[in-house]
Formats: sequence, structure tokens, C-alpha cells
Amino acid sequence: MRVAWVVHNPAAGRFPSESLVQRAAAVFAAAGWSVRLETAARRDHLQELVLRCAESGADVLVVAGGDGTVGLAASLLRGRETALAVLPTGTANVWARELGTPPPHWAQRGTIELIAERLVNGEIRQVDLGEANGRAFLLWAGTGLDARVVNLVEPRRRVDKVLPTTLYAIHALRSARGWGGLDLEVSWPGGRVRGRYLVAVASNIRSYGGGLLRLAPEARVDDGLLDFWILEGKTIGDTVVRLLQVARGVHLTGSGFVHFRAAQAEFRSSSPLAMHFDGEPGTVQSPVSLRVLPHELRVLLPSGGAGGLFQSQVSESLEA
Repeated sequence: MRVAWVVHNPAAGRFPSESLVQRAAAVFAAAGWSVRLETAARRDHLQELVLRCAESGADVLVVAGGDGTVGLAASLLRGRETALAVLPTGTANVWARELGTPPPHWAQRGTIELIAERLVNGEIRQVDLGEANGRAFLLWAGTGLDARVVNLVEPRRRVDKVLPTTLYAIHALRSARGWGGLDLEVSWPGGRVRGRYLVAVASNIRSYGGGLLRLAPEARVDDGLLDFWILEGKTIGDTVVRLLQVARGVHLTGSGFVHFRAAQAEFRSSSPLAMHFDGEPGTVQSPVSLRVLPHELRVLLPSGGAGGLFQSQVSESLEA
């Protein structure tokens, strides 16, 4: 019998999601899985539950939460046999969207059941993780203006998540006022740049900015590389121009960007760097050593999704 732990982060998302998680767990049970449903009271409890799930030998850990929850679980499951799946009950749910799973429609019954059924009938793949000074991440790690905003607004109250894009935009523009960019040196095998930049990010996936921007369309989660993007500029005007370039997709060939794909790189600054890891805030001492961890995490993909996110077609069956 296949075993799944469903671990719910009730602090994630714009609305309470307890009933949705219970209904999703029931789908796994109806499909013949042995299901254990747990609710995390706080962050350290969430960590404890993830580790207990892995140590129990469960086949799958299904986390119900957002990208911060997913990133935390991924970092704790690195190198383990337990596969990670997600019920998108967070705010942006970028990882779930990358896998072809939009969040459940709160006004339409049955959507959470459809998401759970796709997981029950899904397949397991191995994906890369990134690491920054020993801290693992699944989606991205970055510094600059976006990291300043994340460190300013997180953790957010639930009321602040109702209009997350608006709140983020307001804080981004406020942070950009009077800011002269980040003095940074970035080096990687075969290259080095130094200057004042708006953003420097290592991405493992295609989307960025809460999923609104397709910053790294060529990124693949199993290719043994990270996509590095550095946005040049110093002023609020530069910020607006760069965001418009990315939104229109012209950043792939236009000026104002440094882009490279590598298995490792280093960010160096004269002071500690405010950073974000899968959307979670943090501060890291310089230099920041970034590297890819190839095929370090097993994930359960929903059936019928994840088109274009993988380089390899190799998968594992979930047969009992």
C-alpha cells in the first residue's frame, strides 16, 4: 500500500484551507492510499513533520501551502526517497503552476478533488535543487531590489495576501525610490561581471515575480544547471524599464541584462546581502556561493502537466 503524509500549513494563502486539504486527503484514501493528515502549528513544527514523514519511509509528502512551504519541504527532503507533492493553497503557488496545477477555484466545488486525483495518477521525477552557502532552494535564490521587498513584507498577514500583486508593486516602487542599486561582483566558470545592479537571481524554473514574469524560459529543473539573470540599473526608472522588458519577453535579446547558465557562481559584495530563497527572506554573508545539486529531490508530478519544464523524459511509476 502506498503511504502519503498530507501536511498542511494553515498560515499559507489568502483564505483558510482546512476543508480543502481534508477533501484532498480523502481522495488519496479513496484511491487505496494509507493517509496521515497533519497540521503544522508553526514553522519549526512544519520542519519536524517533514522530517518525521521522511524518516517514516512514506512514499509521498503532500504539502498544502505556498512556495515558501514547498521550498522548506524540498530543502529537508533533499537526497531522500520520499517524493514531494503540492496542494496549491498558498498565495502565488508558482511551483504548482510550473507543474501545470493552478490553485483550486474557491467558488467552484470539485477543483481540489481534481488536483488530488491528478496527483494520485501522477508520476515521480527527479529534479535539481540549488544551494546558496549551504541553504537549499527549489525555485530561486536572489538578491537586490526584490530581496529588499521580500525582507520588508514577509511574513505577511492574511489580509495582506488578498491583493498580493498590488502590495508587492507598492513596496517595490517605494524601495526603489532613492535606491542606487546593489554594488555586486558575480563570477562563474568562464565569466565575471561587476557593477551596480537592480537584481541578481539564480533560477531553477521559468517563472519569477510571483509567477507574473517568464524570466528564464529556457530553464529546466533536471538539466544540472541554474539560470542566472542580472538586471542592470540604479534608478526607479531603470526598474520600470527592466520589468517591462521582461514582461514583453524582449529581455532575451535586449540590452540591460546579463544572462548565463552554469552549475555554480558566486555573488560578492562589501556587506551582507539581503536575499530571498523561494520567496522567503534571509540575509547572507558575502561571498555567496551558489551551486546546483543535480537530481537531489524526488517530486510527484500531477498527471497531464509540467510540459516543457523537464529536459529528460525519464520517470518512475507510482504502482503499488
